Parts: sequence; C-alpha cells; structure tokens
Amino acid sequence: MKDKPIFAPMLAIPNGVTDISFYINAFGAEELRRFGNDDGTIHVSELSINGAMFHLHEQTPYSGFFSLEKNKPSVTIGLFVDDVHAVMAQAVAAGATIKSAVQDYDYGYRQGEIVDPFGHRWQIQAVI
Repeated sequence: MKDKPIFAPMLAIPNGVTDISFYINAFGAEELRRFGNDDGTIHVSELSINGAMFHLHEQTPYSGFFSLEKNKPSVTIGLFVDDVHAVMAQAVAAGATIKSAVQDYDYGYRQGEIVDPFGHRWQIQAVI
C-alpha cells in the first residue's frame, strides 16, 4: 500500500443492520473484518471485491452519515467486471433493483445500473 493510493469508499448503512450478505451474494465480496456493536449489529465492515476494498459504516447520530431516504445519493460506485449481464442478474437475484438496463455505449463501455437494498447506486460495467 505504500506504493500506490487505495480508494476505499465508505457506504452508510442504517443503524441496526446485521445482514450484509447482499454484497457477498451479488458481487462475490469477501468480508475482511468487522467491528460489531454489543447488540450484534454492524458498526463497520470492511469488504473486498477482487481486491477493491470498501467499507459499510453504521449510520448513528454521531457518525456524520446521512440517511439515503432523506438525501439523494451523490455517488454511484462503478464496478468493472468481465460479464456485465451475469453480475447484473446476480445482483437482482440478491435483492437489487435495476435503475438502467445493460447497454453498449459509443464511448466503449457496456453498462447497467442497479440500486442495492440500502439505496446505494452501482454502475456495473465492462470495457468493450
């Protein structure tokens, strides 16, 4: 990690969440570590999708995270994969909703967009 910067988005999840299996089932994420609360809920979870790290962090009055229900997400996470159609189908089967269907764009990408069960937007894409 000394040689290059690592970009690790932190996504807010509602207080009281215990199940984050969507990311494992949809994207094959691996949970690297988890810090829990006394009641078994997730304070922060560190996950990796093929080496790309991201964090899920509980929304609390003190965390500074906001509810996606009250505020529109300002970020879409781009996930480059080999088979956009397969990953989109896997994400939908895991509980995502389709925001835009897969299509090819003249700038050389095949893309589709989903919204995960916590309201985060993911653009599933491949260079064609």
